[in-house]
Order: sequence, then C-alpha cells, then structure tokens
Amino acid sequence: MGADSVHALADVSFKIEEGEFVAILGPSGSGKSTLMHLLGFLEQPTSGKIFFDGQDVSQINPRKQALIRADKIGFVFQAFNLLPRLNVIKNTLLPLSYSRMGGVARRRKQLWDVLDAVGMRDRAHHRPMQLSGGQRQRVAIARALINQPRLILADEPTGNLDSATSAGVMDLFSRLHRQGRTVIVVTHDLEIAACTKRRIKVRDGKIVENA
Repeated sequence: MGADSVHALADVSFKIEEGEFVAILGPSGSGKSTLMHLLGFLEQPTSGKIFFDGQDVSQINPRKQALIRADKIGFVFQAFNLLPRLNVIKNTLLPLSYSRMGGVARRRKQLWDVLDAVGMRDRAHHRPMQLSGGQRQRVAIARALINQPRLILADEPTGNLDSATSAGVMDLFSRLHRQGRTVIVVTHDLEIAACTKRRIKVRDGKIVENA
C-alpha cells in the first residue's frame, strides 16, 4: 500500500489431513480469508509452498491449478454466488462445465443424490430469488458437492443466515465430514467453530492457536 508493505500472512505453517473437519477462526482483517484463498490456490503465495495431495501446487501454472481445483475442491461462499437466471438444477450442475472427471453425462446422475443430500429436491426448478437464504446456501453446498470433491472450502457459510438456519448448515457439514469429506470452514463465529473437530486461530496474519 504505497510505500508500505502489508503482510496478510507471515510464518504460517500447518498440515490438514484428509477427512478432517477444521475451522479457520479469526476476526475481520486477521488473514483468514487470504489463507482460504491460498488453500484453494485462488491466490499465489509471495513465498513458501502449498502442497495439495502431495503436489506442490504453488509451483504449477494457473491452468493446471484451475483443473485440479475443478476436479478436487468444492467452494461454498457467504454470498452464495448463485446465478440468478438459472434454477436450482442448472446452478448445481454448473461445475460440470469445468471438470474432467468422468464427463457430464455420468456426473448428471449425481444431481438427484446431491439435491437429496441437502434437502432441495422439491425446489429443483426454483430460481434463487424464490428461495430463502438457508435454501440458497444448501444449493451452494450441492453445487460444491456435484463433482465429489476431496476438499470442501466454506468461507463464512453462515454469515448471512439466522442462528437456526446456521445450525442446519453446520449439521450438513458435519454429516459430510462423517462421510469422509475434508471440510474447512472459515469463520469469525466461535459457536460455528465449536461445531468442528479442530480449530486454527489466526490473528494479525499469524497462527496463534492450532488444536
């Protein structure tokens, strides 16, 4: 910023095993969202390395990063990021356009299983504006699951939801964890973090707790 260097993260090092349910916890400006972007290789580190599935993904080109991301990572965002003109089915199927995993025809068979898993089969033909906030987030989770990703990254997934709906969304993430998914939730909410099995607390760009 001008003549000043701002370190969003510094001296951060940790490992997340397959099948873990982890919260990255911290206040606004702590660096937790930057950390999530790095974990999903949406941003490049200025130094250090990021390993995913045994591969140093910080050293490969953006196109290869995008292919790995499309096949192995599902993203859930606070603002849902659903396309307003598409119904639930088309929003859920959207990641198939980018995946190399088995072709669209086979992956379409996953649609109804995924919508059943998030309780949205009966809203399949609705558009986002016809859904509540909790229902939109469930569609966003379905979209993240359609490619059967190894990792689910959720950035403040309950930030726009009331407490009861938030509890339902976290119950859904807990169920996905029990099914063997690796789930990482970025949050500033202690109650949401308490739903996970491990918490990585970030403050001023550094990890201050990892338990």
